[in-house]
Amino acid sequence: MFGDLFEQEGEGLGDSGVSAGVHAGGGKEREPPPPRGPVRLSGIRNQGGTCYLNALLQTLLLTPEFREQLFSLEPQELGVVGEDGVDTEVRIIPLELQRLFARLLLLDEQTASTTALTDSFGWTNHEEMSQHDVQELNRILFSALESSLIGTSGSALIQQLYHGTLVNQITCKECNNVSERQEDFLDLTVCVRGVSGLEEALWSMFIEEEVFEGNNLYRCSRCERLVHATKCAKLRKLPPFLTVSLLRFSFDYEKCERYKETSSYSFPLSIDLWPYSEQSSLPDSEFCYELFSVIIHKGGCYGGHYHVYIKDIDQLGCWEAPEEDVKEKQTQRKTQTVKESDVAVDMEDPLSVLTAVIAQESSGSVMLDQLGQKLMDRIGFSWNKKFRKQFGPINKFLRSHSDVFLLVSDSSRVALNPKHTINTNIHTNANGPKSTVAEQRGAGLSVVQEAGHEAELRLGTESSGMGVESEIHLGAQRESSCHWFDLNDSTVTPIRERDIRKQFEGKESAYMLFYRKKSLQRPPEASGNPAYKVPPHLLEMIHEENARLQQRRAEFDASSNSVEFRLHLAPCYCTRNGALQPFSTDTSAIAMTFDRRKTVGDLRLAVYQMQDQWEGDMALTIAKHLPAGLHLYNTLTDDQQSLYSAGVSNGSDLFVWNGREVNGERVQIGTEWEPVLLNVMRPCVQLDAGCEAVDESGLQRSSHGFPRALTLSDVREALGQQEALVCQEEKGAEPDGGGASGWRVCSPEAMRKTLRELTLRDGDSLLLLPPTHASDSMFSVNGDLVTLMTPSDCRWLQVQFWPQTAAEEEEEGKMKKIVASGDTLLGEVKQRALEQLQLQERLTGVPCCLRQLDRTGKLLPPVREELCLRDAGIRLMTSLYLCPGLAPKCTQLFLYCRVSTAPSSDPELELIVEETLSVKECVMEMARAAGLEGTCWHVRRMDWCEEVGEPLRDENASLLEVGVANGDTLVLTEGQLPPKGFLKLMVSWWWGRSEDPDGECVPAVPELNRSTERTHTAEMMKSVGFVEISEEASLQDLRCQVLTLPALLDVCVPTPEFLRVWLVEDQRLSKILRGNTLTLRKLKVVCGSEVCVQKLQCEENLGVKDVLLRVRMGVPGERAYYPSQEFVWDAGRDPSAKGLYHSLSSLYGISPENLLLAKHLPEKHTWMPIHNWTQQVSKRKKKKKVESLQGAPYCLRDGDIIGVKNLLVDSNREFSTLQDEEAQQRLREQTENCRKEVHGNVTQEALPEGKTRATKHRKPEVALSISVGVFR
Repeated sequence: MFGDLFEQEGEGLGDSGVSAGVHAGGGKEREPPPPRGPVRLSGIRNQGGTCYLNALLQTLLLTPEFREQLFSLEPQELGVVGEDGVDTEVRIIPLELQRLFARLLLLDEQTASTTALTDSFGWTNHEEMSQHDVQELNRILFSALESSLIGTSGSALIQQLYHGTLVNQITCKECNNVSERQEDFLDLTVCVRGVSGLEEALWSMFIEEEVFEGNNLYRCSRCERLVHATKCAKLRKLPPFLTVSLLRFSFDYEKCERYKETSSYSFPLSIDLWPYSEQSSLPDSEFCYELFSVIIHKGGCYGGHYHVYIKDIDQLGCWEAPEEDVKEKQTQRKTQTVKESDVAVDMEDPLSVLTAVIAQESSGSVMLDQLGQKLMDRIGFSWNKKFRKQFGPINKFLRSHSDVFLLVSDSSRVALNPKHTINTNIHTNANGPKSTVAEQRGAGLSVVQEAGHEAELRLGTESSGMGVESEIHLGAQRESSCHWFDLNDSTVTPIRERDIRKQFEGKESAYMLFYRKKSLQRPPEASGNPAYKVPPHLLEMIHEENARLQQRRAEFDASSNSVEFRLHLAPCYCTRNGALQPFSTDTSAIAMTFDRRKTVGDLRLAVYQMQDQWEGDMALTIAKHLPAGLHLYNTLTDDQQSLYSAGVSNGSDLFVWNGREVNGERVQIGTEWEPVLLNVMRPCVQLDAGCEAVDESGLQRSSHGFPRALTLSDVREALGQQEALVCQEEKGAEPDGGGASGWRVCSPEAMRKTLRELTLRDGDSLLLLPPTHASDSMFSVNGDLVTLMTPSDCRWLQVQFWPQTAAEEEEEGKMKKIVASGDTLLGEVKQRALEQLQLQERLTGVPCCLRQLDRTGKLLPPVREELCLRDAGIRLMTSLYLCPGLAPKCTQLFLYCRVSTAPSSDPELELIVEETLSVKECVMEMARAAGLEGTCWHVRRMDWCEEVGEPLRDENASLLEVGVANGDTLVLTEGQLPPKGFLKLMVSWWWGRSEDPDGECVPAVPELNRSTERTHTAEMMKSVGFVEISEEASLQDLRCQVLTLPALLDVCVPTPEFLRVWLVEDQRLSKILRGNTLTLRKLKVVCGSEVCVQKLQCEENLGVKDVLLRVRMGVPGERAYYPSQEFVWDAGRDPSAKGLYHSLSSLYGISPENLLLAKHLPEKHTWMPIHNWTQQVSKRKKKKKVESLQGAPYCLRDGDIIGVKNLLVDSNREFSTLQDEEAQQRLREQTENCRKEVHGNVTQEALPEGKTRATKHRKPEVALSISVGVFR
């Protein structure tokens, strides 16, 4: 139904997409609708779901008798629509239908809109977007037209064209009494199911008799008793147009669902209804009908798309051969030509080979530069290699055989001479060109035979010159005088009559058939005349609309081809900084709009007319605004070139000048002279007195523009600093600290390179350092590196006291600026801070240090006091904090320490140790600082994402050797460090029932929610100790070692296979470890993992693909389940739902069709049904991958609960229990309470007092209807 939404993008948007709104381009005019295509038939836009309406309207439009009778209705009969709206006396439906038909016939638009018509129906957006049946629409529309035309000359329009009658007759076998009942019809509804075609369906309806016998007797009104009788039906009155509705949609009572009949159902292009009609005196021609319209439905019973095949009776459209027909004809002709030429080709004869190569081309000629390649493709050798030595160049050979070859298109193509005749028995040799006609006669051909042969060849040559389209067109004329078209909403395409047979069956098949009597003849003046019988007032309306369309298209064409650019006049500019700059800031460019299809000469003439006082030559050059100013690129010299080809676009800048100079200065143009704006830095001599443009670094800054073609030496010379060192700022290198910035002296090789080669960009900086300033204290020259020190007014650090106790908090506000430079030692900064903060007496004997703060407010490690600011990486004009504590020396490390057993809220310990300290000694120091006893501790390093990493295994190595750096965080972990390659695992024992490791099913324990369930599971597990095992050990080895734990010595297990090992995550059993020979490393068991061991009643050896499920069979007639049992499902064979159904079918001895499965979701207390059906895949698509239940959305894992229903004894398909409903109610209450707590206040403030939030309800679905006024 939503045809354009499924089939074609960009259509189906309704009328609003074309006739309303603003164009996306901004303020420009909207694009007008495109004109009609070469087919000359107009389509209808889909409003979203109106494809069924479009198909029926196109059928009625191309029914000439219906169209002409509709046009015969006078305006006085239908009424007139006023300016204020629709008058109640206006018959709006036939009036809008007239206008729509007139637009479809005559308006120069590719598509028409049905918005006005659907508005006259009283439809809203709901009807326009909803899917409906075209057969239902046909009846409703005819009824609406009949009601609208009451009291007019067209009141009998529908009855005259479509009304027919049939009679049902019951004949008594005893008295031959005939009982009749007559029925009227506008369309015949025929059955599709179990019928091969239309003729068979009509035969069963009107030829076959139903016999009343046995228990099914008929009561005769004359005999007044039950008698044997026969029943039949006949067509009594045949309409001029017969509409046949096919019952494609049926209902399956077993599956209780609708479906579409897609079996083959044939229908003839012409049909004789005489066998199905009552005997009458009408001529035979009155019973003959021909097919002229087929409405096709594509899709299923719940949705799809309609389009229509229509026969153009009045030949209003321009039929062209379908593209596939043209390709097929071309392929056939090419194959035939190749076969004919292959017969006559002699691979050693160049004349024969070249003739065959040219003859097999569909165009009849070959590009001269492509002939050599085609010759190589033909014989496998090039001309130069095979024929050049004997026959010379190929061009010379072609010209020497002008009687065979003809050079055309300025000698760029070669074709065969029309006078030349290809004879399969003629071959050239090395000495002579070809045999003569006399030789042919000598071969046994008489003059008469030769003349006939030449005439035949000439006829074949002339016919071969006919185009493929001409042949197809002639074939189409022989096929039928009227052509067929496929009208698919906005698209109209020509089709063949044989294409109708493709709609006999399948998802895309015929749905409604329209036949017309063959006796209906059309007048000659109606052929190819779309204005035939169109009323004058409608012709005038269409004429006005076409005029407006042409005006809109002309305006749009002009606006879309208009280009806006700016003109810059040379007298207003001067050259400065290597670019053009206006004399005054008030100088503005001249905005100009011009047609880009016009030539450069036209634009030059227009500019001449604008500037009357311009003298001399005028050059137009494309310019561009750069940071340095306006730069000129290429001059428009070809006056015949269009502005579009010249590269003039919207927003372009054109400079008007004489082409040589601007105000007496010569201007270089082009990309190579493009200026780059550089910042030139120079030392400021009078820093204290101040100088202009001095930045915070104490350098004088100025901006200069230079062409990119200049070398660095030219730039230095232009700046008047021939002896100065040119330095380039280090890119991407951050200063180490102390407020210094780095520059690198350009080498002599760099001085000879251009600015383009040095990749200098706008805004880059160059430092000119005169020799007199190289020894200045402000600069430090070390090789080719120049370091610029920060000026005196920026040489300071801010130091603030950081209190540690409540008594010191009063000192927190103290803050001082300490004078410092990059060479100042941090120890000196600390002493100055203590003096200026007046903390010497208070902190006497108390060690203190300087520390920085990170972005989170955490104190960073103390800085080493023997380093200077530059070496420590501390920038000037930043803050340091004076904190109690020692500062590490150059051989010490400052470390943060944590204890793994301590709460995360406890503060970190700070420790200063020697970097030569061993890991074991560091562990002892950390335990002593944390006040811990014992030696069963090891240390782990915290990684960058605040997660505990691998332990430091080499206890005898120093901290420096294991990579511990200043400021690292170490975690003190309880337990002896396992050897390298070993895992330390925590082992728990399951004390619950062996058949139910997770305890009772959640629905049976309503008190358990997600958190309490986790607690309940943890209570069923009891820790029994730790095991140390190699990561290369197998699962079997892990089972054996678990049994050696002291807490499990009294446990009696026959073999280790009687133990099941679970991985524990978040205090819940998550995964069963399977594969006895697999190593723990392959099982992804890491150090610190927790495992839970469960004792079984029998041995177990799960495969890698096996899934352990707990299945529960439902109690018939009750909302409860039997106790669960473990079931091992081999998902490796078939992981789909079908495989699980078959496995459980074998377990319970019930067929899969009588089973219903669902997975329990304990977090939501709901059940997810597992359906045993396979999604149908289109034949065009690839084979669909098998959907695994271990993937989304089911995600089956070990321990999942599967509910099973036996449909043979249990009719209840609902899996939830009463406990589930109670748990769901508690979840809803909790969610509602949380929502009220979070959003309660916001809701009260957002809504006014006394008002409630409106709830949107869906409208109920209603049947299709058309509103019609009363005209009686």
